[in-house]
This record gives sequence, C-alpha cells and structure tokens, in this order.
Amino acid sequence: MHKLNRGQRDKIQQFIAITGTSEKLALQALKTSDWHLESAFDVFYSQPQAKSATNSRHLEELYYKYKDPYVDMIMADGISLLCNDLQVDPQDIVMLVVSWHMKAATMCEFSKQEFIGGLQALGIDSLEKFRERLHYMRTELKDDNKFREIYNFAFGWAKEKGQKSLALDTAIGMWQLLFVEKQWPLVDYWCQFLQARHNKAISRDTWSQLLEFAR
Repeated sequence: MHKLNRGQRDKIQQFIAITGTSEKLALQALKTSDWHLESAFDVFYSQPQAKSATNSRHLEELYYKYKDPYVDMIMADGISLLCNDLQVDPQDIVMLVVSWHMKAATMCEFSKQEFIGGLQALGIDSLEKFRERLHYMRTELKDDNKFREIYNFAFGWAKEKGQKSLALDTAIGMWQLLFVEKQWPLVDYWCQFLQARHNKAISRDTWSQLLEFAR
C-alpha cells in the first residue's frame, strides 16, 4: 500500500470495513473499478468468492431465527424482529432494496429460498455482516440503472396477490418513499391529484411511465 496516495488508502479501509474482505481483494476491486467505491462494491459482490464465503449453517440459523412458527416463511412479525436486530426502521427504503436482492415475490414475506439465496448472493451469513452491507445497499439507490430496477420491482412486490394493479394508497406510499431518494419535487402534487381526481388502482403502465416523466 506504500505506492498508494492517502485518498486511495482511505478507500481501501472503507471498502474493508463494509465488505469484511482482505486488503488484497479490496485493492483488486478498487483498481478494477478505477477507484470508484460504488463500482468496486458491484465488482466485489458479483464475484464467486462473495457467495462461497458464506456459511450455509449460519444462513439456516438466521432463517429459523425469524421464521414464522406456523408456516415455512418469514412473515411480518419475523421481518419486524429482523429490522429490530439490524437497528433499521421497517419503513426504511433499504428494506425494499433488501427485498429486491432477495427477489421477494410479496411485501412482508420471505420464502426460505428468497432469504437464504439473497443473503448468500450478498455474502451475508451473520447479523454483523448484514448491518455492514446496508450501507452498500443504500448506495445502490444512487445508481440510475439500479434505481430503475428497484422501482420496477416495487410494483409487483407491493401489490396484493392475484391483483394486476396496485392499490392507490399503497402506490402513493411507495412513490413517497422512492421519490425521496430521487428528489422529484412534484411527487406530493402528483399524489394529491390522484387522491382527488383518480381514486382508483394504479396500473403497471402508469407506474412505469411516471418514472420516465420524473427523470
């Protein structure tokens, strides 16, 4: 590290603190991404070693800690307990990003496959690692392409099972959550207009078109 400048050394330390990886792998990821931290996270978490580094027994233990006592899934109570252990508000947008990584089909539910597969892909097998990764997941909202993916994912995730459209109140809540990140100044006016004039469920087309309009 003696050939690196102070800014580069600081980035290596930040990278190690968040990912828990070695100095060698941190340096490799940062060099590959031309010293852009967010890009380096993407490089690191897309590598096989991030997945292979997880302990399958620990993943199982995490799942069963939060699993519902009556069904083989993590339900709302388990997610609330998980959020408490992560020291995150259940309404925090980072939990939407978590659900996106897990490819969760429904809000407030994680199947065993979704939960374990998502954590494994993120290189997480402990609460400590989970807390560390939250910072990385927040940075993903700053990436326009990932924000679009998360935004489009949110429609299917938030709608009621068996419904093609998203309930208006749910759509408004999701827009207010998502557009805080995107800083679209008209979001409150849009939501007020819908409540006053539209007053019916939101289609996928309307959901998708609004993001284009808000860009």
